Amino acid sequence: MTPAVAARHQEQGRARAAPQRASALRERTRRQWQQRLAQADGLWVFGYGSLIWRPEFDVAERHHARVYGWHRALAMWSHVNRGTPAQPGLVFALLPGGSCRGVVFRIADDAAGRVFDRLWEREMPGDVYTPAWLSCQTASGPPVNALAFTLSPRSASYTGTLTASQYRDIFRHARGRYGTTLDYARYTYASLTANGIQDRRLARLLACADRR
Repeated sequence: MTPAVAARHQEQGRARAAPQRASALRERTRRQWQQRLAQADGLWVFGYGSLIWRPEFDVAERHHARVYGWHRALAMWSHVNRGTPAQPGLVFALLPGGSCRGVVFRIADDAAGRVFDRLWEREMPGDVYTPAWLSCQTASGPPVNALAFTLSPRSASYTGTLTASQYRDIFRHARGRYGTTLDYARYTYASLTANGIQDRRLARLLACADRR
């Protein structure tokens, strides 16, 4: 069984068996956020991929930030949004190790509950990511604890190490309901660059798309 097929089987199994588990995880994360309201100024969210260029919510504050102990990687299988079961695509994940520069958003108190629910529906429909509260270092003030969506390397949705040839094939052929993996990666790279964030690893991957 290939890694992509294993990931699809895991997603299908989770979809059948996980409604109660997903609901419990959602409520536990919500309680953690509510506990932080007494210590922090509202709900903070860390964006490292499409949340930077397509947040889909209004923000009260926006800051460049870095988290330590995690890194951005185009290393999560996508069978719906950026690919199909027959031709899996890729989306970004936050994996253990290193550091990651991104953007941290503060949501106004009166909108925080709605944004939390909307964000959860967007990021957690398949119960694949692991929500975590990460310390985000900013240049404009003290660290803030922000909600981020991480991926365990033990997840079947983690691609493992892909070759340049595999990335090239995915970039050329994978397309889902929101478009191609290649467009998604290019949008993210352009957004990172516009925010003064260099991602050399992603630049090297995108260079694969132009090679024959």
